[in-house]
Amino acid sequence: MPLPTIIGTGRLTADPELRFTSSGKAVASVPLAFNSRRLNKQTNEWEDGDVFFIRGSAWERLAENVAETFAKGMEVIVTGEIRTESWEKDGQKHERPSLLIRSIGPSLAFSVAQVSKDAASSGGQQQPAQGRGQAPQGQAHRSRPQQPPADDPWAVDAAKGYSDEPPF
Repeated sequence: MPLPTIIGTGRLTADPELRFTSSGKAVASVPLAFNSRRLNKQTNEWEDGDVFFIRGSAWERLAENVAETFAKGMEVIVTGEIRTESWEKDGQKHERPSLLIRSIGPSLAFSVAQVSKDAASSGGQQQPAQGRGQAPQGQAHRSRPQQPPADDPWAVDAAKGYSDEPPF
């Protein structure tokens, strides 16, 4: 039987933490909060309902992209599988739900984002790693490649700043 899948909009309650396993795989810990906010029609004010806190984990390239892109307080749309983390501490067994993140992106409901391909996706060209920039609240910031790939149909004319022709 497959594990339950969650698709939802939540907020990061802290900056993602990037670590590496002993075998060199990247893993990012992403603390998330989902809440049921609703408009009270009598008072015409927003009220917060129940809150669900869960720690998400992203692996490998997704983990590195998450750590570079997101920061505490950002609203994200996330999909993943709910799992149970188990560990033992001081002779006692502990369990808690966790989320294996399959995809995550910024919510554009109250923010804007600038999207670019990461170094691993840009034709194998390695670019120096740059730490997470201090982007405005709710705005994902990524460094842009110097030149778009030659076969990019959405590339714009740098002199004009836009393209007159559709890419199809």
